[in-house]
Amino acid sequence: MSRLGKIVRRTFLVGSAAIAGGVAFGWYMYRREPHNPLLDDLASGEAAITPYVKVTADGVTLITPRADKGQGIYSAQAALIAEELDIELDQVSVDPGSPSPAYYNTALSQEGAPFMSTDEGWLAESARGGVDVLMKFLGMQITGGSTSIPDSFDKLRIAGAVARETLKAAAAKKTGIAVGQLRTAKGAVLLPDGTEVKYTELAEIAATVEPVTQVRLRDPAEWRLIGKPMQRIDIAPKSTGKQKYGIDFRIDDMLHATVKLNPRQGGAMNGFDASAAEKMRGVKKIVPVTGGVGVIADNTWRAIQAANAITFDWGPAPYPAGMEGHWDILASSFNEERQDSRNRNDGDVDTALAEGNVIEAEYRAPYLAHAPLEPISATVRIADGKVDVWTGTQIPRFTQNNVAKIAGVDAEKVHVHVAMMGGSFGHRLEDEVVKQATELALAMPGVPVKLTYSREEDMIHDFPRQIAMARGRGHVKDGKVNAFDLGIAMPSVIVSQMGRQGFSVPGPDAQIVAGAWEQPFAIPNYRVTGYRAEGLAPVSSWRSVGASTNGFFHDCFLDELIAAAGADPLAERIRLCWHEPSRKVLQAVGEMSGWNGPKPAPGKGRGVAFCMSFGVATAEIIEVTASDAGIAIDKVWVAAEVGRVVDPVNFDNLVKGGVIYGLGHAMNCEITYADGMAEQTNFDAYPYMRISQCPQIEVRGLENGTKIRGIGEPPVPPAAAALANAIFAATGKRIREMPFSKYVDFI
Repeated sequence: MSRLGKIVRRTFLVGSAAIAGGVAFGWYMYRREPHNPLLDDLASGEAAITPYVKVTADGVTLITPRADKGQGIYSAQAALIAEELDIELDQVSVDPGSPSPAYYNTALSQEGAPFMSTDEGWLAESARGGVDVLMKFLGMQITGGSTSIPDSFDKLRIAGAVARETLKAAAAKKTGIAVGQLRTAKGAVLLPDGTEVKYTELAEIAATVEPVTQVRLRDPAEWRLIGKPMQRIDIAPKSTGKQKYGIDFRIDDMLHATVKLNPRQGGAMNGFDASAAEKMRGVKKIVPVTGGVGVIADNTWRAIQAANAITFDWGPAPYPAGMEGHWDILASSFNEERQDSRNRNDGDVDTALAEGNVIEAEYRAPYLAHAPLEPISATVRIADGKVDVWTGTQIPRFTQNNVAKIAGVDAEKVHVHVAMMGGSFGHRLEDEVVKQATELALAMPGVPVKLTYSREEDMIHDFPRQIAMARGRGHVKDGKVNAFDLGIAMPSVIVSQMGRQGFSVPGPDAQIVAGAWEQPFAIPNYRVTGYRAEGLAPVSSWRSVGASTNGFFHDCFLDELIAAAGADPLAERIRLCWHEPSRKVLQAVGEMSGWNGPKPAPGKGRGVAFCMSFGVATAEIIEVTASDAGIAIDKVWVAAEVGRVVDPVNFDNLVKGGVIYGLGHAMNCEITYADGMAEQTNFDAYPYMRISQCPQIEVRGLENGTKIRGIGEPPVPPAAAALANAIFAATGKRIREMPFSKYVDFI
């Protein structure tokens, strides 16, 4: 159904739930619209109709502020604007824009309120509205949490519609023809006689026209782009090697730098000797930076060689030196003192378990590196009281403010040029590299300094995925799951990550139980408890965050209980599932795979897993073959509910990529510490899935939900669980710890 949207001058949609929440936080302040950043550099004759559409005589630029790290979100954002603007994607330029509160993420509130994503009642929606108010006040311009599509879906279509109607008003002013007689198509206003007036010809007049705020969003039946297969705008440049990433940035008179930091994260530098490095060819300056030393040289290779020639006296790690100490901390955290949350406590778990025949299991998940193919880098130039930063980042406003503090200038004097990223998986939610590059640039006033980490330095100083442990106790009765009690211990990702940004985060960390407590299963006695472990290595968001471990813990333990009950793994999940869209996801994956039980043939096994994460119900079935040589993953079927599939091609790619990412890490990867240092420093010690091991993957996107959801992360959590469950079906062996290669061989 079409809907009316109102957009105040140069702004974006304000949802009704956010308005409801805004009452408690100051309705007047909430309604005030952020300044349109496009107006700051607007030349005469150029029109910035909203913060997302700029029209000049030379072309149309669409602002796509959610960062692209390979997931194709620049294309998706551009398509949402273009759908209503009546322009083709090959007629526009795309620009991520400057950091601005105008680009705050409206969808962060979905995960920020302590309600199940399936709860769309008044209280839950009002709470999300309240969180949205806070996000707006803080100007939270963040890319993450699979929120880019949910954030953009209405907002950018309205921006496109406002620009369309405003350009029609400009054409009416230019021609004297009533707006009602005008149409738009392919980047032009069409007059009644068929004459085309290109948008670019209307820029100067549009700059003088009050934006049209009453707009009609088109019915889905009228869509040209949304829901149709698209070619991403970055396909051609990436296929031809022309795509530029942050690490490719070049500018005149640029110097190059690298850093050596304490390999024990957070440890002190007691001293260093750079006398040998100072004499090496090309070295310009050696500068202490936070946590270590930076070397500035005439090229990156010489900087790295000089950095390797410096000797250091490093302090100890502020966490256990070896892995045994890390696991001991987790094991000792299952107590009332460390209890962080208990969001799920249905029925009477203790009474049910007292009936006897308690099934118990312990699960473990290791630290994991982000390890994108592009090592992190940043270029900073400080000159004439201004700072320019060129880097790939998911947090441009945090970066802007942090650079301003270090450089001693106002944030408005810091211009962050956001670059395309060669992968991230959460890595670019940190900005230590930019902070260090700013420290180095201060030592070279007026000179651009490009800081590039070596691969080894990047992995050693990555803030990895959280280590985690879970303990499950359960009971089955009359062939059904009767009691499910899961405790999860892990460090607080949010406290660690936001602490590096100078924020103190009160209250429970929802990520400790994410992907576990909110599962839509009607188990009579059902409890999920989160325990916060402290004193471990610093961690950060890794693709699907808490759900990346908890999807494995929760579903594998559920599978153990279903097996103990003698029930069919898929049928029992469907029976327990009370949420209709989620049930349809389970039914769909069963239909796709032709499910006929966990053992379809001799030597083969099938595992099913389900996880609700980021509001997306995702079910996966994996089929494996077990032989004397090891385990071969044959095929994967995936169904996911996202409310609306914006681009079927990119949806398919993201789901397949998420499955491969989840499987590869579950099979082979971990970060371990010895003497406080990460032992895996390059890909030879951190092997993903090999191409020869990659299974066929079949994907189906469902559109039964009431809300638009993102798909970048949800395929990851069920992958490890489905594989572990398939291995059990094929071999009878339960694997309760990642990586699975500790217990089985893969071929």
